[in-house]
Amino acid sequence: MGLFKKVLIANRGEIAVRIIRGCKELGIKTVAVYSTADKDALHTRLADESICIGPAGSKSSYLNIPAILSAAEITDAEAIHPGYGFLSENPHFADACSTSNITFIGPSAESIRIGGDKAKARQTMKKKGIPVIPGSDGPIVDTESAIKLSKKIGFPIILKASAGGGGRGMRVVSEESELPTSFNIAQREALTAFGNGELYLERYLPKIRHIEAQIIADQNGDVLFLGERDCSIQRRHQKLIEEAPSPMSTDSLRKKLGEYAIKAAKALKYCNAGTIEFIVDDNANIYFMEVNTRVQVEHPVTEEVTGIDIIKEQIMIAAGLPLSIKQNKVKIEGHSIECRINAEDPVTFTPNPGKITKLILPGGPGVRVDTAIYEGYTVPPYYDSLIAKLICKGRDRVEAIARMARALDEFKIEGIKTTIPFLRAVIQHPSFLKGEYYTDFVISNLLTNV
Repeated sequence: MGLFKKVLIANRGEIAVRIIRGCKELGIKTVAVYSTADKDALHTRLADESICIGPAGSKSSYLNIPAILSAAEITDAEAIHPGYGFLSENPHFADACSTSNITFIGPSAESIRIGGDKAKARQTMKKKGIPVIPGSDGPIVDTESAIKLSKKIGFPIILKASAGGGGRGMRVVSEESELPTSFNIAQREALTAFGNGELYLERYLPKIRHIEAQIIADQNGDVLFLGERDCSIQRRHQKLIEEAPSPMSTDSLRKKLGEYAIKAAKALKYCNAGTIEFIVDDNANIYFMEVNTRVQVEHPVTEEVTGIDIIKEQIMIAAGLPLSIKQNKVKIEGHSIECRINAEDPVTFTPNPGKITKLILPGGPGVRVDTAIYEGYTVPPYYDSLIAKLICKGRDRVEAIARMARALDEFKIEGIKTTIPFLRAVIQHPSFLKGEYYTDFVISNLLTNV
């Protein structure tokens, strides 16, 4: 089977630009879709064709399945790459693509359904012998059930949306008296964000690292493990800085993560790129957390240390081609760090859209910038505030951090506020420099000082 002739990118911003570049390197024509707010966006200029799919609001444009499928039909696109966010983990969209004889560049709708249902994913992993955090085996229907189970597994516990992600529908509960109110708040958040109010609960482990395993699987059932990423620098469960490999990793830990990740992918009959997310406690115990059935925002750090283009692998796998590399050829070389730069106030984290009046991008050895902004571009207020990803690679972690510090100093964005000053403070912090941090690092060390 050969590659596609034309791919539509059902996304915007830096990930749309990233996919367009991957397609062009493979000799594939591209179609950009855009809302009226994104008429002058960079992805519309770089693609071979562009087509408007609706007004500014996401529901009327980037989440509008009929409009996107119509755009694919009008432009004769054979496949759709959903990027991340928006419809990337929507099984109905994957099904709709299949019904329309358009290839969805991602896993099957069934894999998305299981991966997206966190309670069901937990059950699947437990059956395969993959450790999970003590918690509910399915959705918790009411506060009485939550209290009963919480007493059994012990406080503190954490409530999570079964269909959720990004920290929404998530509440840490320290004692029984807090549970009814937290349950109702989490349920409302989950219903608003995902259209599904189901919650499950787990024991809350306070000192943990958030470690994720990148996998790629082809249609022959072969699965690659591309090493781990450390995503523990977070604010309100939103990742801010990621690095590969993890500073806490050892050969034995990596081997175990790889074994679990491959076993998880095979249990889901997974095909295409995905991430198996784990938490690791301070005794190096590994617990399955969730599956992300899409390319991750932080995929570049894995690309930098493996030399494998994950986007191009996604496209080739969707076209029916086998993996381009065998597991014994995957090598982790050097160290890579990614800083997410958001159009936000660096102290309050309030979104700060507006016109970019001046832009100077950093460069030099080991520096990569994934972005869709340009001087004169107006950051719209309707979407996620991520405007750039700064990725720096070094021969080791010390060099990667030094390059990141230098590149952040070079990165100049005027006209709007960004989180660059905050990121500078993180990478200069003694605990970060030592690689000794947990998911509570930001709230414990920086928010009162930056």
